[in-house]
Amino acid sequence: MPDLSTDAAVLRAALAWQVELGADEAIGETPVSRFEAAARPPPPVRQAAVAAAAPQAPAELTTEALAAGCGELAALRAAMAAFEGCALKKGARNLVFSDGNPAARVMVVGEAPGRDEDRAGLPFVGRSGQLLDRMLAAIGLSRRAEAPEAAVYVTNVLPWRPPQNRDPAADEVAMMLPFLHRHIALVAPDLLVAVGNSAARTLLGTTTGITRLRGHWAEWRGVPVMPMFHPAALLRNPELKRAAWADLLAVRKRLDGA
Repeated sequence: MPDLSTDAAVLRAALAWQVELGADEAIGETPVSRFEAAARPPPPVRQAAVAAAAPQAPAELTTEALAAGCGELAALRAAMAAFEGCALKKGARNLVFSDGNPAARVMVVGEAPGRDEDRAGLPFVGRSGQLLDRMLAAIGLSRRAEAPEAAVYVTNVLPWRPPQNRDPAADEVAMMLPFLHRHIALVAPDLLVAVGNSAARTLLGTTTGITRLRGHWAEWRGVPVMPMFHPAALLRNPELKRAAWADLLAVRKRLDGA
């Protein structure tokens, strides 16, 4: 005789009979008040268990941390190329990192790439860059020189071209500033030349315009800085070239130790 407590056919038949009688819910022998259950607060959740169960997203490194972790120029360039936090990167063709000899005594800092620089991936290659090269050549300096005493190293505050060549925005400059500071520290030039309003104000931490800043030596973390008019301004206003020539002579005099 089959065991009625375990025979599958018997159990299915008993279940079907109960369903026909209307017993379509599984309940216990003790009555349960649903109203009381709803009114009771849920059991406390252990915070430690929640924290352990929650996925831990890696913390995003700041530009300060990214820059500080770069011990050489190649690493700095790679870190900037991989950085996705600046919206300018999405509209630019190339990262414009630098040009010239990193062993140079003189480091020139501009504001941002233009159309020609964005295409070439190099700073100061358009008309203003060609003028800058001629200006530097007039005092015996060149970005193509191998000897540090005759060489120039060139970069910008921003490595990507702003749309329509607009001025760099304050938040863009603030975001990328740690990279620039690290860039200068790695090159360790004897002096800096800041060309244009944005570069001069960024390096010197001032709101004073380039017209008042130019021609006067300042300092960035102990490094002498000569603010100058941007070559683009000289192309628009040739009368400014006399002042630019005076500033170049001051740079030459400083290099010669006079």
